[in-house]
This record gives sequence, C-alpha cells and structure tokens, in this order.
Amino acid sequence: RNYKMADNDTALTQLEGKNPIAEALAAGRSINRVYLLESAKGRASDLSKLADECQKQGAVISYVNRARLDSMAETQAHQGIIAEVAPYDYQDLDRILEHCESQNIAPFLLLLDHIQDAHNLGSILRIADGAGVHAVVIPKRRAVPLNAAVAKASAGAVEHVPICRVNNLTDTILALKKQGFWIFGTDAAATLHYKEADYGGPIAIVIGSEGEGIAQKIKGHCDFLVSIPLHGKVNSLNAAVASGIIVFEAASGRGQS
Repeated sequence: RNYKMADNDTALTQLEGKNPIAEALAAGRSINRVYLLESAKGRASDLSKLADECQKQGAVISYVNRARLDSMAETQAHQGIIAEVAPYDYQDLDRILEHCESQNIAPFLLLLDHIQDAHNLGSILRIADGAGVHAVVIPKRRAVPLNAAVAKASAGAVEHVPICRVNNLTDTILALKKQGFWIFGTDAAATLHYKEADYGGPIAIVIGSEGEGIAQKIKGHCDFLVSIPLHGKVNSLNAAVASGIIVFEAASGRGQS
C-alpha cells in the first residue's frame, strides 16, 4: 500500500483564541511562543492560566498590546492570545487502515477534493470528529492550509481528527478501491437519494470544492453518486453543510450515531 503521504511543512504555524490553543496543548502539540495581551499579566484569568500551562510545556510568553495582537491576527477572534506552534502532524493513511483492520473495524474516510475555504474545512473537520470518521484525506495542492482560521472554525477538532495529505487524490481513490472500499461522491444531478445509499463496509465519501464540486475525473471513479434534494430557490449547499448531511447519514447507517 502506498498513498504517498506528503512531507509536513517545517515552518511554524499560528493558532488564535483560547479553545484552539487549549486543544493543541491537550493534544501534545509543541507550542513555541505565546503572545498574550499585556493586561492579562499578573491577573488570575482563563488567559493567564492557559499561558501558564503553555509555559510549563516550554513556550516563551511575550506580553504585547492589543494593537500588536490585532496586527498579527489572521482571524477576527484572537481573544487576547496567539500562539506559534509546530506544524500539524499529518497522519499516515496506511497506518490508520492497518489499525482499523487490527480492530476489525470497517474504515470510514472523508476525501476532500480541493476545499479552499478555511471555514468550510474547519467545519468539515468538526463534522468528521462528531461522526466518528477515521481519517480526512486532503490533496497536497489546491487545498487550504491548516491555518488559524481552520483551527478556529473546527472548534479544536483539527487536533483530534487524523488528517492525511496525499500527492494525488485519484491515485488514493484507485488504491482504496483495490482494497474493497466503496467510493461515494456528491452530485446534484445524481438519481440516488443520499438516504437510500448503503454505507456499510469500508467507505470513502468524496466532498467537492465550494464552486465546482467534485472534479469530473474523480467523479468517474466513484462507485455511487448521491444527491441531496433541495426544495428552495437556492440550488446548492456549501461543502460543509453537504458533508454534514451525508456524513451523519452514513454514520447513522453504520450504527455510529
């Protein structure tokens, strides 16, 4: 089995806000430096307590004014704390599948085809965590990086959901099919209702990009294309909403919810 997991980035990444930083700390992610609002210095507060925990782990604490934090922030909700952390440690898909096999568990994967909106990706990771997805697979190129906005939107789920980054999503799908996976794709024109599909056994659900959906080449490799009937005047759902509807339906059919 060879899914060609891409090398991890080497540059530090940034997390913003209490919850993403606390979840990173709980997950054992290395925190290099914490920028804390200077008014929190010496005060008993959630901010200072979190900074103390980071310092115990080895982080350097720098007290700065609000203007400095605002200028550094990538999101609009830093809550008075920003951390420089080690890059996300992408997981190896082979090892995840081997673990599932050793536990006699049918793997449940979520494959993301060029999701480029940070809030959508964060929401999808939150959905994957809640639905018990074993891994989220993203392509190396044309995908949003795991930045502060993704971490914030995921409500910390980015620290707990295994994320695998592969060089080529098509090659990964073909390798999964050889191992007996059923591949599901979403398509507004599909005749199979998402509630009528059989999500048993090893499965991978492909979620397409916000504007274009699943690439035609990838769609051609799907075993099943499912649709979500819409009854309003807007004829599409964003990637996160569509994934939430289908992923939780699949989880329910698999006895996971």
